[in-house]
Amino acid sequence: MGPSVSLNALKAFESAARHLSFTLAADELSVTPAAISHQVKSLEDRLGVRLFRRTSKGLVITDEGLALVPTLSDTFARVGRLLEQFEHGHRREVLTVSVVGTFAMGWLLPRLRDFEAQHPLIDLRLLTNNNRVDVAGESLDFAIRFGDGAWHGLQAECLLDAPLSPLCSPATAARLQTPADLKDVPLLRSYRPQDWPAWFQAAGCAPVPLRGPVFDASTLMAHAAIDGHGVALVPPCMFERDLESGRLVQPFPVMVSTGAYWLTMLKRRPLTPAMTSFRRWLLAQLPKP
Repeated sequence: MGPSVSLNALKAFESAARHLSFTLAADELSVTPAAISHQVKSLEDRLGVRLFRRTSKGLVITDEGLALVPTLSDTFARVGRLLEQFEHGHRREVLTVSVVGTFAMGWLLPRLRDFEAQHPLIDLRLLTNNNRVDVAGESLDFAIRFGDGAWHGLQAECLLDAPLSPLCSPATAARLQTPADLKDVPLLRSYRPQDWPAWFQAAGCAPVPLRGPVFDASTLMAHAAIDGHGVALVPPCMFERDLESGRLVQPFPVMVSTGAYWLTMLKRRPLTPAMTSFRRWLLAQLPKP
């Protein structure tokens, strides 16, 4: 069995190694430089190696000392993060959720203050994705995605149907009297090539050639439409504020459903209390069927 080492000695050494100074380590730990020197000496005696050398230019850490620093620094940092989770006798929980950008901007962010008010001890960490996400590889608790709900290895719960309809700037809309007029303007496209043909079929007219740029996010596509670059096929329910302000216009009432937003998680993943709270809050915010 290895030698027992005091926690104070490890803390003194780690701080001195970071600062390369017993004086600065003493200031950080609210002790005297002599106490730091004593703790480091006791650690050296326990380990049977020198951890520092004193030179004319100051303190130099030895190779043996360098071998200890990464593990000690990481350990103390992890302990510090763990202790930070406790507040007023309660443990804070971290919840990591990846959200497709359109849902994050158009639905989640306007409601996020309510979640924070109801669950002040949950540290919500939001990551945005463009519908390509690795739930296991990124250590996610949840991922909110758009599609048909069929993702290998994941269980999916439908949150919100999001039918698509053309949206554009008022100036572009003035050029559109019927769906056939869409042939005269750029049609902004996503990575889902089936969306525009599906909408033209729902509108009862022949599809027109697609000659607009391709976007990997509906939010970017909508902003391009606002700036007059063409017509975006996006879910109006995610751009209500832009529609209310008049920045975007829905020139035709025809809608087509090609997918929905889903709450996904790894199969057989046990729900943590934070996951349960977020899921319950999320479902409560959605319109009742």
